[in-house]
Amino acid sequence: MSKIKLDLLIVGAGPAGTAAARAAADKGLRVLCVDRRAQIGLPVQCAEFVPMPLLRTVHETQARVQEVAGMMTVLPSGIEHHSVFPGIMIDRGRFDQGLAELAQAAGAEVKTRSAFVAWDGRHAQIKLSTGEIQEIEPLLLIAADGPHSPVAEAIGLPHQQVVYTRQYTVPLSYPYADTDIFLSDAFPGGYGWLFPRGPVANLGLGADKRFEDNLKVPLEHLHQQMVERGIIGPEVLGRTGGAIPVGGLRPMIHDNVLLCGDAAGLTHPITGAGIPAAVISGEAVGLAAAAFLSGDEDALESYEEDMQDQFGPALRRAVQRRTSLEAVWRKPAAQEDQVMRSAWIAFDEYFAA
Repeated sequence: MSKIKLDLLIVGAGPAGTAAARAAADKGLRVLCVDRRAQIGLPVQCAEFVPMPLLRTVHETQARVQEVAGMMTVLPSGIEHHSVFPGIMIDRGRFDQGLAELAQAAGAEVKTRSAFVAWDGRHAQIKLSTGEIQEIEPLLLIAADGPHSPVAEAIGLPHQQVVYTRQYTVPLSYPYADTDIFLSDAFPGGYGWLFPRGPVANLGLGADKRFEDNLKVPLEHLHQQMVERGIIGPEVLGRTGGAIPVGGLRPMIHDNVLLCGDAAGLTHPITGAGIPAAVISGEAVGLAAAAFLSGDEDALESYEEDMQDQFGPALRRAVQRRTSLEAVWRKPAAQEDQVMRSAWIAFDEYFAA
């Protein structure tokens, strides 16, 4: 078994992990970022929308596909509500790969086909593509390995509550500038969406499997509805799916193990938006790690406090809205527009006390 000593081991080469690797390497740390996938960013398990504040990162990674102007929210009654909601549709695979390239340019090593196996509080075991087990002794370990984080499990954290998603790539019938959101009891614990990406669109839905465990049926129905409206064609060009953490923030500092991104529960429990928080928390934890290893004893605690201040209020509100909705799914109240308005970010009712 080969052994390596370094400053920082990062598990997961998504936006959080590579942002952390870049920030830490920029400060001179010896950084290794590992990912179990054969190719960074693939398969894509994302609706591929990011808000305008991530414009600089999108440009850096050359991942822009098109801009989005607004959001059309369709309530259970069929009433449509349009709101201004500017953002960017990206090529998520290219976005992740671009971030990894930036991390490597800063001096970090990024290694694929390398799966985290174990952690004993000081040493990590990584299984390489050859089957060899490599032992790594980092000063700090960062978990950036998603909602089902093996690192979090290795340090004894409970599993996060998740919503599962299913998504089709479909041809668009004409240029589209809005994101469409569908609120319905057909997608309990989640929602349906149509996100335009140039000549195609991502059509998908998320649902809580406690209320709906067959995502294919409601997605096929939504697909047929959109075809009948003439917005998309009947072909399915691609299929994907994944899990989104919806339980809110959890503790991010565990001795010499730090959490960021989805592993830290930073994804928004209502919208499922996670890319901005991943990039922000990844960069912040990378800088905090560098500061801590340079002698700033408060750097890690400050990182967690900053993330709590920046994301905590919005995430706590979203968890409260999810909890309220759990009482009405599969009941008549779930078909009431007013109930859905109170649980979606496009409406003033969502932000009411």
